[in-house]
Amino acid sequence: MKVTIDRDRCAGHGLCYMVAPDVFTDDEDGYGHPALAGELTTELLTSARRAAGSCPEQAIAITGEAEMAAG
Repeated sequence: MKVTIDRDRCAGHGLCYMVAPDVFTDDEDGYGHPALAGELTTELLTSARRAAGSCPEQAIAITGEAEMAAG
């Protein structure tokens, strides 16, 4: 599974990297972006979901969850 942030939707609230600093970081403009280039581990998935739920702009997507549930 991977996590992404839709830059067009992100308003720079910073909740993602405050809630899940192990998954997200901020850029030079204060916008969040994934701190990981690869796949999420099972341990980080819980943090990523928490951050996605806290995003007021719903800019965070976790891809690959449907494939995992189906398999």
